[in-house]
Amino acid sequence: MAVKPIQGEKRVFMTGNEVVAWAALAAEVDIMYGYPITPQNEVMHYWTRLAPKYDRKFLQTEDEISAGFTTCGGVLSGKRAFTATAGPGNTLMQEAMTMAEMMRIPLVQVVQQRGGPSTATVIYSQQEVTMTCYGGNGEGLRIVYSTGSHQELFDYTIKAFNIAWKYRFPAFVLGDGYQAKMRESLNIYDPAEKGIEIVKTYPFVGLEGTPGVDREPNHLRNTYNTEEELNLVVNELVAEYEKMAPEIVEYQNFNTDDADIVIIAHGIVTRAAQAAVKTLREQGIKAGHFRPVTLRPFPEEQIRAVVKKAKKLIVAESAQGQLRKLVTDAIYGESVPLENYYKPGQGITAEELVEYVKGL
Repeated sequence: MAVKPIQGEKRVFMTGNEVVAWAALAAEVDIMYGYPITPQNEVMHYWTRLAPKYDRKFLQTEDEISAGFTTCGGVLSGKRAFTATAGPGNTLMQEAMTMAEMMRIPLVQVVQQRGGPSTATVIYSQQEVTMTCYGGNGEGLRIVYSTGSHQELFDYTIKAFNIAWKYRFPAFVLGDGYQAKMRESLNIYDPAEKGIEIVKTYPFVGLEGTPGVDREPNHLRNTYNTEEELNLVVNELVAEYEKMAPEIVEYQNFNTDDADIVIIAHGIVTRAAQAAVKTLREQGIKAGHFRPVTLRPFPEEQIRAVVKKAKKLIVAESAQGQLRKLVTDAIYGESVPLENYYKPGQGITAEELVEYVKGL
């Protein structure tokens, strides 16, 4: 049995689902809990092939509801645990995810978005943004990374585990069906070789000693008896979240300093936006692109600084305004015109964006 699944750094060519499995191994994950649903199935398949070689575990549960709660249980026992899902499975896991918010359970969920509403298609979309950022009946106290490439799937899957355990909020890696199924080259690596220290895990239950005598009691609650008590707890959670948010926020700017038109896109659509900006610049049009990498917390200050200099904004997404909701909330009060390029459940190309911008 190899000491580490990845020795040094290697150039590889694989699917996005395979990338997630290797990243979880590199992040020293102990166990995956899951239930099959396209297009994330191969995350489970690859994990079950690789995990036994490195003394890691897997449990297929009876459904996604159980997968979400067993992941919570695994983390509470001190294990670095994760799950992966898509579409209706993401919907079913939201109850467990809100429990993770309330109880500060540092679990990780990988989402490979598929079309919606309901069963819809098993191919691709960006229609799980709202649910992943604000699902359930909580306040959306979670961390959501939106990836745009296989390299980012690897990097941010590792990062999600560290961030979740460092700040004790649930973390999500938001991919999509295209990333899940297509093959692409990337570098996989041992995090230690990059100077990345894997945050240590610890149990929340089954601790030695008597609470209140040998150690402080560990209050793990997700239900409260009075409105006043709940209000106090939620305010404390929000304060903790807002305190760590500036340290979590990530974004990218492409030619926005002098841009008249700024395309706002996330995830895999950022690739089309970057290529479109390059073409438009070559044709004499001052275009730029702003990309939020974290959708929750959203880079509000950074996007506001960009839009103050722009003459027009375009939100491009494979959904009907889910990214736009985040953008408009972030830039409330700004007067710059905002256009939409929506294609729910369908990919967006650079050529389409170029033609749309020139049509304006």
